[in-house]
Amino acid sequence: MKRGKQETQVVQQRSVRRIMRLKETEQMCGFRRSHIYALMKQGKFPQRKQIGRRAVGWDSVEIEQWVADQLDSKS
Repeated sequence: MKRGKQETQVVQQRSVRRIMRLKETEQMCGFRRSHIYALMKQGKFPQRKQIGRRAVGWDSVEIEQWVADQLDSKS
């Protein structure tokens, strides 16, 4: 069964927005660091957010939406 926009919006409404560090981002999307950065460079993955001088993270809602979009496009 295909997930529609309405279902994707429900997922967003349930999600608590937080900053995910690299390890959690890797676990959620299934890709390693180098592939994540390559996809970001191509504009095909959510951009990281600078959270400190030497620290970056990703918006959890953006990553969840990206994963949902990937699942939708494969159906």
